[in-house]
Order: sequence, then C-alpha cells, then structure tokens
Amino acid sequence: MLDGLRQFIADVVSPGAHEHRAFDDTGYRLAATALLVHVVSLDGEPSETEKRKLHSLIESRFGLDQGMADQLIKSAMLVEGEAVDLYHFTSVIMRSVDEPGRLRIVEMMWELVYADGQVSEFEDNVVWRAADLLGVSSRDRIDLKHHVAGKTAAPAVGN
Repeated sequence: MLDGLRQFIADVVSPGAHEHRAFDDTGYRLAATALLVHVVSLDGEPSETEKRKLHSLIESRFGLDQGMADQLIKSAMLVEGEAVDLYHFTSVIMRSVDEPGRLRIVEMMWELVYADGQVSEFEDNVVWRAADLLGVSSRDRIDLKHHVAGKTAAPAVGN
C-alpha cells in the first residue's frame, strides 16, 4: 500500500508517459479512492451510511478484502487532505485508466452522492467537474446519474 502511495505522489510530481492499465491498478486505485473520499466528505463528516457505501464500493469494485480496503481508504484520506484540487486525482486516473474504467469511477461517485438520500448542488457540481476532468461526456455523466438515481429514492438535483 505504501508503494502505491509513493507511486501516486511520484506520478503527480513528475508525470511521465504511462500506458493505459487495467481497472485494478494500485496507483489508480489510490487516486480513485481519494476522489471518492473527497466526494463522501463534501457535506461534512460522512454518515455511517456513506462510510459503509464507500467501503462496499472499494471492496467490490477493486476486489479487496475489508483490511485492504481499510488501508486503501486511510491512505486515500491522507492524500485527499493534502490535495489542492481534483486535478491531482484525475490526472493520475486519466494516465492510468481506459474510458470504461473512468465511467465506473463516475458511477461510483454518484453512488456515494446518493448514499445518504440527499443530493446537494455542491455534490452535483463536484461530480460534474471531476467527470469533465476524467474526459467523461456530459451525456454519459447524466446517464450514469439517472441510472444510479433510479436505484435509489433520492431526488435528482439539476443535470
């Protein structure tokens, strides 16, 4: 896990040409998890429901056991706390992940936004900005939002 954190920091400090890697790349997972931690923390301290959803997503989407997911989330919280903007995370993801993987990240973000049953305009805006930085089209972002909203009871805010 520490190697993943070091690689993430190295990628941010001196980005090089990287080939696109599979969805489960460790450096990518740290950047994606930091982005998800950012989303779940937007409206203050994450609720227990949001924390459970974050853990569930990390475990299922990245194929990790609970201990590894905990370590990844702890590392991501440290990195997220030091980041100046979303670009720190999205630039690593863009260099590391293909389009289907980036779409899955945006879908995960929506799942976290809807986890507490409330969607704020601020959360909606952050997902929009992150999706834009990830090269996800407005149409795909909105389709993913409606797909996730359809599985939950939270009312959608804007598009």
